[in-house]
Amino acid sequence: MKISEILAADRPCLSFEVFPPKSTEAFDSVSRAAEQIADLHPSFMSVTYGAGGGTSLYTLQIALRLAAKGVTPLAHLTCASSTREEVRAQLARLRENGIENILALRGDIADPAACRSYRYAAQLVEEIRAAGDFCIGGACYPECHPESANDREDIQHLREKVEAGCSFLTTQMFFDNNIFYNFLYRVREAGISVPVIPGIMPVTNAVQIKRITSISGSPLPQRFRRIVDRYGDRPEAMQQAGIAYAVSQIIDLYANGVNAVHVYSMNKPGVAAAIRDSLSEILQPPVGRDGV
Repeated sequence: MKISEILAADRPCLSFEVFPPKSTEAFDSVSRAAEQIADLHPSFMSVTYGAGGGTSLYTLQIALRLAAKGVTPLAHLTCASSTREEVRAQLARLRENGIENILALRGDIADPAACRSYRYAAQLVEEIRAAGDFCIGGACYPECHPESANDREDIQHLREKVEAGCSFLTTQMFFDNNIFYNFLYRVREAGISVPVIPGIMPVTNAVQIKRITSISGSPLPQRFRRIVDRYGDRPEAMQQAGIAYAVSQIIDLYANGVNAVHVYSMNKPGVAAAIRDSLSEILQPPVGRDGV
């Protein structure tokens, strides 16, 4: 099933992200974790793509295992360090294996001179659209992409991706829902009407904090900082508090009319299960006044 069809359904959607292993030795353990998350029956699951396509084969293998479990997979694809031939070969593999959902990403650029065939994600979106009947997603940054000069430029680049063929967008993580609501308002004002899925990261240990903020550039709200200060040196308490904070974000999003949420679950089935269990009734389809 295509992600666009899932998002069009009149029910809350909850999806999870997993990442493939960096080595063959870790494949079985990562695959088991992904399958355990799939057992939670999420709306779909995304599978990341290593820098330079280093884990591209594993991305496909994990995606196929998820499909075998009855979960719609969303395969990531990056392009910054790839040639057109390499991208087209990967698209052919995905198409041949029945993977029809792709999250198109530029990927990190350590050296602009190393860009081979693509400089922008919109170029990859165009390539995917030309390659076949894929449902294409794109990424967005509620607090502005770090390489954009300002919000206006960032929204313009986002519009280019949508015009190139993106049918939905997924945000980078954030920890203050007001940041997302303000971003969504700007996006709609700019005429971008595709679904925008908020990305939520449950922070379950204090070590994650520095890495997360350096990647996302997202400031931590004072309310969350107090949680880290209080429980950061108590691993079990920090995990419980981090999950509770993420759940509170998700509930607020659903309550404010956001119908789909994507969770960066970091290959942790226990964390994914705790979130899913906390939302068990909320995720039920709405019941009409006549009880059906």
